[in-house]
Amino acid sequence: MDDYSRAICGYTVFTGAPSALNTALALRQAIWRKSDPSWAMCGLPDVLYVDHGSDFTSHHLDRTAVELHIRLIHSTVARPQGRGKIERFFGTVNTKLLTTLPGHLGPCTRTPAPALDLSALDHAVGGFVVTYNDRPHREIGSSPRDAWVGDGWLPRMPDSLEQLDGLLLTVPKHRTVQRDGIHFQGQRYLSPTLAAFVGHPVTIRYDPRDLSEIRVYDRNTFGLPPAADRGDGERGGVVVGADRHPAGVAAHVVDAVGVGLAQLGVDEVVDFDLLRIPGRAPLGPAVLVLPNEFAG
Repeated sequence: MDDYSRAICGYTVFTGAPSALNTALALRQAIWRKSDPSWAMCGLPDVLYVDHGSDFTSHHLDRTAVELHIRLIHSTVARPQGRGKIERFFGTVNTKLLTTLPGHLGPCTRTPAPALDLSALDHAVGGFVVTYNDRPHREIGSSPRDAWVGDGWLPRMPDSLEQLDGLLLTVPKHRTVQRDGIHFQGQRYLSPTLAAFVGHPVTIRYDPRDLSEIRVYDRNTFGLPPAADRGDGERGGVVVGADRHPAGVAAHVVDAVGVGLAQLGVDEVVDFDLLRIPGRAPLGPAVLVLPNEFAG
């Protein structure tokens, strides 16, 4: 909720306990532009005022706030008055929306039959939010949407949705690049562009919902392959996929094409049966013999 206009900028509907990821999903919707033109609220807040729930006191949220230049303020413990505006909105949702939905649990319906799935509930909440933003609010004398738009202004926005997702929906960790790639959570992540960084510390970001790939950052910058140099001393990052092949050698055979064998530390090339990798063309009757460090 925007403090000045009372406009609802974003939300998320989920089951289970609150988490940093669910909070991030709500922030993502609040910050980025909506597909519905009537839902005009977007932009990075200067201040984010939250309570002391575990999802709001996580290191992930702290780091994200720093990266997005958002000042994070926690409400005073045991003083709900400081959260009165959002608590009143929750009360409105309970009385004006939830009581109208099929399957609502109330005094007259103590054992209602389940009638909505999560997607349907999300759709209902979204429609209610748009209606709420458009109707007059007695505290401010206008609708939240009109108060938000005002005389016209440009909110502060992230450079791109990809940048926003990278900060909100991924978790940073530090790793050292090994000769056989990056090891993380039982997976090995491979890319020829990592060869120039063997032995160097890097920062990785990953989406907890999908570990099929990670983003690798050098000097906390993403955007160029790590082996590339822009000439200003800064280097970028690369998306690296998990090694899905039974033999670690296989992916290196594929990636070696066009990047130079010496860069990958290849000892020799020997004749071998035609090597095939699912989804890729046959490489021919050769296989790379890699140093002992790649064994196992």
